[in-house]
Amino acid sequence: MAGWNVARAVGVIPVREDIGSYWVSLALKAPSVRQIIDSRLNTTVQATLNLGDVNELPISLPSKDQRDAISGVLGALDHKIELNRRMSETLEAMARALFKSWFVDFDPVRAKAEGRDPGLPLHVADLFPDGLVDANGKDIPRGWTVGGISDIARVIYGAAFASSGFNSSGEGVPLLRIRDLKNERPGVWTTETHPRGHKIVPGDIVVGMDGEFRSYLWGGEDVWLNQRVCAFLPKAGVSSAFVKNSVERPLAEVEATQTGTTVIHLGKADIDRFEVVLPSNGARAAYNSIADPMYARIVVNKQESRPLAALRDALLPKLISGEIRVKDAERAVEAAVG
Repeated sequence: MAGWNVARAVGVIPVREDIGSYWVSLALKAPSVRQIIDSRLNTTVQATLNLGDVNELPISLPSKDQRDAISGVLGALDHKIELNRRMSETLEAMARALFKSWFVDFDPVRAKAEGRDPGLPLHVADLFPDGLVDANGKDIPRGWTVGGISDIARVIYGAAFASSGFNSSGEGVPLLRIRDLKNERPGVWTTETHPRGHKIVPGDIVVGMDGEFRSYLWGGEDVWLNQRVCAFLPKAGVSSAFVKNSVERPLAEVEATQTGTTVIHLGKADIDRFEVVLPSNGARAAYNSIADPMYARIVVNKQESRPLAALRDALLPKLISGEIRVKDAERAVEAAVG
C-alpha cells in the first residue's frame, strides 16, 4: 500500500532496478548493520538516527543470482513473521472494537433501552442493563460505576538501574527501556538486582512515561522494568485486554493536555487520576472469555516470530559469505516454519 512519508521518518528506496526493496530491507536487518545503527542512536528519551548516519550504512550486494536465492530462502521466514503480525493486529483490533462497543459506547445497553435486539446471545445480553444513568456528568449503564485504575490493576513503576552496570554483551537480564517498547528487542543488559526491581513477562501491559503514552502488550523475553516505564498488572477477575483498553483513553487525554511541550511526561499523579468504567462482574467476565484467547494468541505469535527473526539474521551473513549453502539454509528454514 502506498503512503506519504512523514517527518522524522526516512524512506530507503533502491536506485537500481535489479535491486529490489526486499533485498534492501534484508541488508538493513543484518546484524552488522543493526550494530552500527544501535551504536549511533541518539540516546535521548526517543532514540533517533540522523540522515547522515543512514547514508553511511553499508549494504551488502552479492551477485543478482545470489541475492535472488537468498531472498527466496529468507523470504519464507519474513512471510511467516508478517502473517503473525497481521493476525495479531487483527486480533487486537477485534478486542478493542468489542471493548468500545460494550464499555465505551454501551451499544447493548442502548439497544435494550430502545427496545432493539442487541445482537448478542441471550445469556450475554442478559448481562447488560436496559438503561443509562448519570454518574458525575457521564452516562453509564444502570448498576455500573466509575472508578480509578487501582480498581482494576496494580501499577508498577520501573526502578532506577545504574547505567554504570549496563552492557550490550548479554550479561545478566535485559532491561526494558522506553525505546524497546515498539520492537520488543532490548539492547541493554544489567547484572544488577535492584531492591525495587520488577520483571516484565510476556502478556504484561507496559507504558512508556516520556515522549508518548501508548499501552503495549509485551511479547518479548523476561526483562527488568527500567525507570520511566510502568506496568499495569490486572487484578483478579480482570483481563489484560480489559486493562489495556481501559487505560488507552486516559493516556490519550493526558497526552493531549501536554501538546506543545518539548518532551511530554506521564507521572504517578496523572495515573492516579485515571477514571475507568467498572461494569458488572458478569459483563466483564463475558468480555474476558472472548478477549483473553485473542491476547494469548497475540503473545504466542510474538513468541513464534522472535526466533524466526533471529534465524533470518543469523543466516543472512552466512549466506552472503558462502559459509552456508542455500540448500542447507532451506532445510533450516523449513524446519523452523513447519
